[in-house]
Amino acid sequence: MSKLTLKHSLLCCSLFITSTHCLAWGQQGHRVTGQIAESYLTAQSKQQLSAIMGAESLAESATYPDEMRASKDEFWQKTANPYHYVTLADGEHYHNHDAPDEGDAVTALKKYTEILQNNKSSVADKQLAVRFIVHLIGDLHQPLHVSAKARDDMGGNKIKLKYFGQDSNLHKVWDSEMIDKQQLSYTEYASTLLRHIAKDEANTWSALDVGSWINESAKLRETSYSTAENLSYDYNFQHLPTVKIRLQQAGVRIGAYLNAVFAGETIKFPK
Repeated sequence: MSKLTLKHSLLCCSLFITSTHCLAWGQQGHRVTGQIAESYLTAQSKQQLSAIMGAESLAESATYPDEMRASKDEFWQKTANPYHYVTLADGEHYHNHDAPDEGDAVTALKKYTEILQNNKSSVADKQLAVRFIVHLIGDLHQPLHVSAKARDDMGGNKIKLKYFGQDSNLHKVWDSEMIDKQQLSYTEYASTLLRHIAKDEANTWSALDVGSWINESAKLRETSYSTAENLSYDYNFQHLPTVKIRLQQAGVRIGAYLNAVFAGETIKFPK
């Protein structure tokens, strides 16, 4: 095993052991969204990304902010920790006052968009911006990363249950377990989902309105709760179609978002 591979493996193991929060979509889900996004990039975006990221694919970029949560650096332990979710005061709609002082997924997405569009930003800063943009758009499409303040359940992390007989929680089921249960590689899953995205769907989903993405997740979040203590086939049958469409939408929107950013277009953020 190379030193680089060993270092990456140890990093991932450390992340798994020490992280106190579930990771949106898990590694597989984020890679799927990045892989789908590659198919919706314009030639200009591909050229710009190549200049910034080199050979790093969007599937690779998508997992970076979660992998770095194992770092002892203060930025990753404190500053960036709340960037992965939003908490809504009124249940469904996001407003600027919902963000805590340290920021959230929306404020972080706006910040890194500005960095990427700034010609004076360093290559290193732009690399981090790309990785966060790809990751955060994925986060906002996971319904339980748009939590309701009134529920006070940490986006389902406090909802303890069993998934196919194994100890789990509702957040973890949505982040990774329903996806991992399909036993597909991220490339296989992305390829399958891509084949089922109609052109008119992609065109509709490409509207860049961050607030509407959050509202979608908030409404879906409310359908995710179950009174059952052991979730299995019935729960998968009911909710796996939602997981698939959110991965598809996130992938299409990541591609459309990067196209807009590199074209110098303005992104609509909620007020």
